Amino acid sequence: QVQLVESGGGLVQAGGSLRLSCAASGSIFVINVINAMGWYRQAPGKQREAVASITRGGSTNYADSVKGRFTISRDNAKNTVYLQMSSLKPGDTANYYCNANGRSAFWGRGTQVTGSS
Repeated sequence: QVQLVESGGGLVQAGGSLRLSCAASGSIFVINVINAMGWYRQAPGKQREAVASITRGGSTNYADSVKGRFTISRDNAKNTVYLQMSSLKPGDTANYYCNANGRSAFWGRGTQVTGSS
């Protein structure tokens, strides 16, 4: 019904920046009822954790570990959510997954972010 495709991951030195994008496509009827979109991450050997989320109206939430460093934004016209990551740390290394919640939850396949020391 809805496909989420992430892009923008890569290798970056500590202190560097990356911007992730996630574009939703598929049934316009399903997309139009999506409220919250966000990002999760999962590092090797660890559980998936929430990073940031944003509602259709623009309300945001962040994990304490990324507050002040990451910024989530959304373009409703493009059905796209972004995650601007700054001051990256090696601890931010993980596979980052896009999530969208409407009547169902949808997930992307993930994009790898590696912060090198």
